[in-house]
Amino acid sequence: MGLDMALRATHARRLHLAPLDMAEEIPSLAFGSARIGRFTSDELRAFVDTTRLQRVFQGVDFDADRFSEFHWLVVEEHVALENEPEARAVPVLFMDMREDFGRIEPHKGRFPSALEDALFFFLLAPWESWSTMPEVDWRGFRVPWVYTVDSDIFVRPNSPPSADTLNWEDRIYDDGYGGTVEVQRPLELQLSDEAKTGITVWDQHRWTIVEQAKRTVLFETPISHFLVRAFLSEDVDEFLAHVTTIEAALGLQADYQKSFRVVPDRHKKMSPTKKMRGRVAGLLGNRDYADQYETLFNVRSAFLHGRAMASISTDEQVLARSLARRIVEALILATQAGPITSREDFLDDLLDKGIQLIQAPAASTI
Repeated sequence: MGLDMALRATHARRLHLAPLDMAEEIPSLAFGSARIGRFTSDELRAFVDTTRLQRVFQGVDFDADRFSEFHWLVVEEHVALENEPEARAVPVLFMDMREDFGRIEPHKGRFPSALEDALFFFLLAPWESWSTMPEVDWRGFRVPWVYTVDSDIFVRPNSPPSADTLNWEDRIYDDGYGGTVEVQRPLELQLSDEAKTGITVWDQHRWTIVEQAKRTVLFETPISHFLVRAFLSEDVDEFLAHVTTIEAALGLQADYQKSFRVVPDRHKKMSPTKKMRGRVAGLLGNRDYADQYETLFNVRSAFLHGRAMASISTDEQVLARSLARRIVEALILATQAGPITSREDFLDDLLDKGIQLIQAPAASTI
């Protein structure tokens, strides 16, 4: 009966499990098809179907007891089965050898798109403001890998990951009898008390707003791609991805190529960098943000063009993250104000507003 149903199935369920490594205690959340929280050993075993795993991978264990000490992001996805069972079971035998296997999909994520959509949403929280030690890491958690479980019995399951891939620390406790007990506990990135209450607004209502915004013209560029890429990257690659997030959000191809400019061009004599400064100020309502963008842009340009430069400071790293997040959040809010039919017109209006803010005389301090 089960085999017959599997042969006739037109859809399958995929469950993407991502450990939130180094996450401190945070409340359980649910949005879209995603859940965030701790799960018991039995719940995790049910997620991954340990009975099947033990048949396929003899001697390899899914350490549910240790994994249950971590928070998880779990995303459920339903997908159409486009290939026949034999092609899903042994895909290598059904590959088109004329295909360009070396091609690059420019906006392909590291993880499944459903998981990265949930991660993008969760990254809109102000983690850099909640971090108590940004010089260690502004993030509130890390996602080192994703384990996907497919309900399609013709798809071979992935080898179970090891709990040793996550971060642990040794703790020593007094056993109450004059001795000590040494245990391992998950390492945690400490957050401010504000995080425990602030994170609760990342709920289904907010998810709906973000998903609606992503379907507008303001998000036709790969904004979410670069914000997630920055989170998953390290060092200068993280910094560059955050600056690129800003450019994806507020830049136009017409800034660099005259043939793409709309008529009339209200700012044809303005450089691309000044246009970006104006749009940043116009969107966030303060020229200080334009100055912040220029600071980040100069660091980025020094690196890309091989000019002499100092190390990128913690302040600059966190500033890049903060400004990128603020801009994305502001774009989402802008979509709530009314329909936006043209991204070009919207950015031109921002530039007009930003120019006035930048050219306005500084307020007197007397």
